[in-house]
Amino acid sequence: MESDTPILDDHLHLDPVNGKPREAVADFAQAGGTHLLVLNKPSWTLGVDVDRKEDFREGFDRTIEATETAKQVLPGRAWTVLGVHPGLISRLVDDRDFAVDGARELMEAGLDVAAEYVAEGRALALKSGRPHYPVSDEVRKASNQVLRHALSLAGELDCVLQLHTEDTDDLSEVGEWAAERGVSEERVVKHYASGPVSGATASVIARKDELRAAADSDEPFLMETDFLDDPDRPGAVLGPKTVPRRARWLREEGYGEAVERAHVETPARVYGIDLSVPSK
Repeated sequence: MESDTPILDDHLHLDPVNGKPREAVADFAQAGGTHLLVLNKPSWTLGVDVDRKEDFREGFDRTIEATETAKQVLPGRAWTVLGVHPGLISRLVDDRDFAVDGARELMEAGLDVAAEYVAEGRALALKSGRPHYPVSDEVRKASNQVLRHALSLAGELDCVLQLHTEDTDDLSEVGEWAAERGVSEERVVKHYASGPVSGATASVIARKDELRAAADSDEPFLMETDFLDDPDRPGAVLGPKTVPRRARWLREEGYGEAVERAHVETPARVYGIDLSVPSK
């Protein structure tokens, strides 16, 4: 792969508390990666038990710190994406005896804090979603309320919203909710997608079958690892070298146009970011 080809991992975690951010980014860069979107890990994995709105700031600030580390290592740039992991509702309700409405209100408050960082230019986009595992009807309803609140914030800020949801290729209802709030479907990004998604832009997990499905379509898509930077699960979900290696594989398979779509056209179209690599 040419050294000046930009390569973006659209969804990667760096953990400044338990992990090794600098080493992970160095692995990514050495494999040919140039740009990163760094997502905050769930608050509880960073040792933060949220009880009130301001408690979210610690995890957000640590994620920005990790992004700054990434910027020192990368040939290109890194941006931060902040929000509230949808699994928090289960942690609050099942493990900490929160009422469902109280958990919803706290998660919405956390998103309000994340929105402040976007408004200040310290973060590029927001993240939210709904549980990808079975939950009660009450929790599902509350989770959808949180998701719609995140969409409202994205509409006010004119920013992208990344979504963690159930495994699906149909988010057309969410796309309708987005449109009602002034957010285009393409600026709703489905994290951990398996291929094209109705109602959102697919951020495709960098496995060969899923990438082939995305490349064979004419739809915009992004590539990601969902790397966790967890010393107890090295390489989970996929290692930081995976996206550049899979981009190289796609080119070898004759999907050069799809690589350009995923790493140049779609990032510019969805996030409005320039992935040119400055000359050294």
